[in-house]
Amino acid sequence: MQPKNESRSDRNEPRDPERRRFLEILGAAAGLTAGAIIALPAVSFLIAPLFQSTPRRWRGVGTLDQFAIGSTVLVGFEDASSEAWAGITAKTGAWLRRVSDTEFVAFAINCTHLGCPVRWEDGAQLFMCPCHGGVYNRDGSVAAGPPPASLPRYPVRVRQNTVEIETRRLPIT
Repeated sequence: MQPKNESRSDRNEPRDPERRRFLEILGAAAGLTAGAIIALPAVSFLIAPLFQSTPRRWRGVGTLDQFAIGSTVLVGFEDASSEAWAGITAKTGAWLRRVSDTEFVAFAINCTHLGCPVRWEDGAQLFMCPCHGGVYNRDGSVAAGPPPASLPRYPVRVRQNTVEIETRRLPIT
């Protein structure tokens, strides 16, 4: 039985439209706040490297008399971007070529395709990536295969009869 003052259409309409609108806004604000709290760590993780400077350090790899002119050899050093707890994983290397008495060139050991280690083939005078068939010329430029870019180079200097490589994080494209 219906009350005499209230019609059927009155019961279907909201009794307080301002309260309902306030609760809608409050619910949306709570949802946005929760979403922001959840998304903030992920966004920070993605954006933080853009604002961090990559450490660069000069690492000694040997003395001048250890490298013959024209030879390309693998040298090892500690990666500048490694953490103190990295242990053996902090060790990396480069292909070092002595061009003249005072000039050296150092190439990254990782292929620019997927980061696989490249090896130097002395007879062919080529860097070879065994995983996907990447081939690099003597100067590090791409000769064949899927690599999108040349091998990255490290800066090299000779200081007090010691050959040093400036280590830094090298991007893999």
